[in-house]
Amino acid sequence: MRHKKLIFKSKYLRDLLMRRKVTTIRLVSNVKVGDLVDIIAGDLKVGTAIVENVEVKKLRDLTDIDAINDGYNTKEELIKDLLKIYGKKVSNDSEVKIIHFKLLS
Repeated sequence: MRHKKLIFKSKYLRDLLMRRKVTTIRLVSNVKVGDLVDIIAGDLKVGTAIVENVEVKKLRDLTDIDAINDGYNTKEELIKDLLKIYGKKVSNDSEVKIIHFKLLS
């Protein structure tokens, strides 16, 4: 059975390996709780993870805790990066999915 994939920029490799990055925030995602997913950073497979939770929030309702779990220091830093990634597709009213995962291997 093929796993779904969560693909990250290579800059997140260390945080993924150290298990400091335990969420990803996406505009669109088809993963569900219980899914096994391949974690890819750049062109390297980091391992397999299980999706433990999928939360839906408006961008403006993200917290510093959400940011820290996603590998950022503050909510502002996270939102700045999301705006850079998604551009005009995202606003404060946009719903985002916070995917909580646990690296298994």
